[in-house]
Amino acid sequence: MKKPIAWIMDTTGFVTEEFKAHPDVYIVPLNIHFGTEEFVDDGIDLTNDELYKRIKEATSFPKTSQPSAGKFAELYDKLKNDYECAIAVHASTKLSGTIASSTAGAEMSDFKIYAIDSLALSYGLSGLIERGLTLEKQGLEAMEIAQRLEKETADFRNYILIGNLSQLYKGGRMSGAQYYLGSLLQIKPIVQLTPDGELKPIDKVRSHKKAIQYLINHAKKDHDEYGVQRFQIMHGHVMKEAESLKQELLKEIPAAAILIGDLSSSLAVHAGEGTVALQWRKPVLSN
Repeated sequence: MKKPIAWIMDTTGFVTEEFKAHPDVYIVPLNIHFGTEEFVDDGIDLTNDELYKRIKEATSFPKTSQPSAGKFAELYDKLKNDYECAIAVHASTKLSGTIASSTAGAEMSDFKIYAIDSLALSYGLSGLIERGLTLEKQGLEAMEIAQRLEKETADFRNYILIGNLSQLYKGGRMSGAQYYLGSLLQIKPIVQLTPDGELKPIDKVRSHKKAIQYLINHAKKDHDEYGVQRFQIMHGHVMKEAESLKQELLKEIPAAAILIGDLSSSLAVHAGEGTVALQWRKPVLSN
């Protein structure tokens, strides 16, 4: 007898240890390119330490690329023997073509999938997988779960404090003049994965301390208005900074449950070392 749902995600999401161990969650890695060199984004081909060392030393801007439709078709060919269908949650289509490869692979394999554009990266994607698994335990069928998850993409909130202006400059998201002035005046850009799935600058703050407080203020606002209790801090190779933000946030919200993890490689190549992101989802008011 076939299982009802296989869960598919890519490595633009935050891959938890629970996901790695879950028998029904399948993780498809992206590829990372440094010039002519290509690495699989699986944490083995290129470790986290090596990733940031290469980002720092790279003369040209590193890139990520989606898995091919053929890679997805190989996976779906295996899964269709054991599952009725799959729910595939992928990176925002504004930032990656992964969902298109996934859909094409499913068509090649003749396997039913519900493909969901998370409109996000990092925990914005992973949180939908967690939510979907909960809904499956409650007895909902795949189509209804997929419909609910599509609606709940709007509940993701995130504020990303860029740690390294040179990475934005290398990637063409900041002019030479902006880079020079930003460095001189200690400008800290805040960027966000917007509700329509784009990565955009939303504010500039003078000094690191004020920028951290900016993140905390937004988290506190949603805690007070919506009762948000769970937060995620994703960081670019700066665990001490992430721990410090956690302690400051706990001063404002003592009962908060806070998870700390690494930025996805897709965000890391754009944001660089030292970046810290504070993320959360507005609570679902009804099941």
